[in-house]
Order: sequence, then C-alpha cells, then structure tokens
Amino acid sequence: MLLEICTASVGDCVTAETGGADRVELNSGLALGGLTPSAGLIREAVQAVSIPVIVMIRPRDGGFLYSGDEFRVMQQDIDTALDAGAAGVAFGILLQNGRLDRERNRLLVQQAQESESVLHRAFDLTPDPAAALEAAVDCGFSRILTSGQKPTAAEGAPCLAQLIEQAAGRIEVLPGSGIRPDNVRSLIAMTGCTQVHCSLSGLSSDPSGAGLDFRNTDGLSPDTYISTDAAKVTAMKTELDRIV
Repeated sequence: MLLEICTASVGDCVTAETGGADRVELNSGLALGGLTPSAGLIREAVQAVSIPVIVMIRPRDGGFLYSGDEFRVMQQDIDTALDAGAAGVAFGILLQNGRLDRERNRLLVQQAQESESVLHRAFDLTPDPAAALEAAVDCGFSRILTSGQKPTAAEGAPCLAQLIEQAAGRIEVLPGSGIRPDNVRSLIAMTGCTQVHCSLSGLSSDPSGAGLDFRNTDGLSPDTYISTDAAKVTAMKTELDRIV
C-alpha cells in the first residue's frame, strides 16, 4: 500500500520519508489548497530525499479556469520542476462548464513527457466523474488525485470504488482528503484502493511572527504554520503495514 504525503517544505519531505512515506507531493500555500512551490524549494527537496517528489503546478488559488498568461506560467513551472529533478507534476485545467480542458491538459502532459502527470482535485469539481476519468485517460494523465467528489475520501468512498473499477488499470486513482490512521482501513475495504494521499499535518510555532498577522486568510495564529507531523506519518505507515 503506497503512502503519499502532502508537504510544503524541505523539512516536511524529510519527515515524510523518515516516517515511511513512499512519495511526496510538494506545494506552497497549503492553507490555500496548495500552490506551485519555488524553484529553490523544489531543488532542495529533491536533493534532501530519495523518494519521488511530485510538484504541484497551480499558479493561484481559487478555481481552475486559467487565462493565457496563467497557462504559460504553468508551462514554465513544469520545466522548472522537472529540470530540478521532480518525478512528476500535478495540475488540472477546467473549462467554463466545469469539464476538463482536454486540449490544454494534454499539452501539459505532453510537455512532462515520461514524467508522471497527476490530475489533482480539480477533478472533484467536474460535473460527471465517469466522463472526467475517460477524459483524463485520453489526455494521458498517469494518476487522478480525488476525494470522490466529496469533502473527504471517506464520504466519497462509493464514487472512489466506482472510479477504481472503471479505471481498470488504465490510470491510477489516488484517494485523498481526510484520510487518517483510524479510517484508512475502512476506506481501503470500501474502495479497493492501493495507495492513499494524506496531509497528516500539525502546527509548528515561529514566535517571531507574533504580534502582526500578515495572512488574514487561514485562521491560524500569526506565530504558527502548518507542517508534517512525524508521529502521524509513522502511525499511518504502521497501520498500512498491518493491513498488507
């Protein structure tokens, strides 16, 4: 059972690998749902761990209907990530009607060439998940990260099971959102999944931030930030090993 951890720093990646993660997804701005990390962060993270690093390619928060300028930024960021040694990239572009933008998604998959291309949770906003899966296969994506179009993977388990059956090995389906050591066993039983994506994060403190909140968006106190929790990663890996 493969364990992927969502990370936002070099330290997070090291913590994830030490705890037994098989792969990491590297982001910035986790409080915004994950944005493209800097070139420096990508290079340092790739050098710090031996497991695959998948880099989030998301130029802004909000939705996934991108302008021409934003699309060109995504193209540049993919080159940057892969040149830095990333094993793959995660992205997703939608049309005005909420369906996958096949043309532009396919262009980015082709740009990534032999590296992994992951369709992230933009998939969960599409109006027809079965049709979106077929579109993802047609675009050439390696994998879909999805909660089964629900707030959490546990809630979306029936949809996840259907997607995994429909995929039939043509594309990987990676459940994510709200997966914890105490619910992963039931999720696997309900869906038949062979990999999971987890945040397994906690709060770290930086006292230099106290007194003035520059964020005003994520509800965290100004002297705290989100980071990967070593104990939670270890607990998840232990639970997965027991299942297998």
